[in-house]
Amino acid sequence: MKVLPFKIPKTQNIGLIYQEDKERYFYDKFHQHEEIQLCIIVKGEGTLVVGDTINKYSSGDVLVIGSNLPHVFKSDTSVIKESFMISLFFTKDSFGKNFFLLDDFKELIPFFEKSTCGFRLLENRDTVMNLLLELQKSTNLDRFIGLLKVLKILVNSKTTELANFIYPKKYTDNEGKRMRNVMDFTMNNFDKNIDLYEIAEKANMTPNAFCRYFKQRTNKTYFTFLNELRIENACKLLISENTLAISEIAYQCGFNNLSNFNRKFKEIKGISPSKYRKDSGFN
Repeated sequence: MKVLPFKIPKTQNIGLIYQEDKERYFYDKFHQHEEIQLCIIVKGEGTLVVGDTINKYSSGDVLVIGSNLPHVFKSDTSVIKESFMISLFFTKDSFGKNFFLLDDFKELIPFFEKSTCGFRLLENRDTVMNLLLELQKSTNLDRFIGLLKVLKILVNSKTTELANFIYPKKYTDNEGKRMRNVMDFTMNNFDKNIDLYEIAEKANMTPNAFCRYFKQRTNKTYFTFLNELRIENACKLLISENTLAISEIAYQCGFNNLSNFNRKFKEIKGISPSKYRKDSGFN
């Protein structure tokens, strides 16, 4: 199976693919697929990278990841030992090339527009969660009907984008493997010192070529991305490990000194680490 891009396994003549992921970890390789992924996080939490943007996910989230939108779920098993996600996979053409172009489905146009960058549902999450949980023992027809019910809720509910920038071209297999190697190494080693030569070597490129390559595909420098990943992990520790000193959290997330950590944290989050912790309910 090709990691990026790869095909979602499907039974012949099935337009809507229902999938349950119930493992310790979700699939943790940077990847993309033609199908739109509509999913609920029944259990689990961790980091979700979509396109150029680093997000957190947790139990109760309802997420939509657009067609060919690169993404990776990085489960945090230190908090929850088992991860459980239910997903529906489909394309705009899954039920016929002109199916969603019929006037009957005009009100669903915003869903497909918003799915391009991916989005997180901000309201009516319990309703959508219950609808998808009901599909566990449903027939294919009932799952199709359930999909339409969920889509109607999604277009009439508040959402927030998951990605800010989408690389306009589909990744080739070689490009996909290269970006996968970069993302996998970064996700697994963000807490260590990573220099430009080391990460460029993972992409099998010169440092200058790698800098151009990464910026073109994410609209940000590699070290901007790395710092954003480190800060997101720091946010998680500031909330979950309230006995840890801020200086220790900075060190655990890959920062060599506290002043640099404080500066980067405020630059990315708009507030200081101490205020972030206090606003989260810890003094």
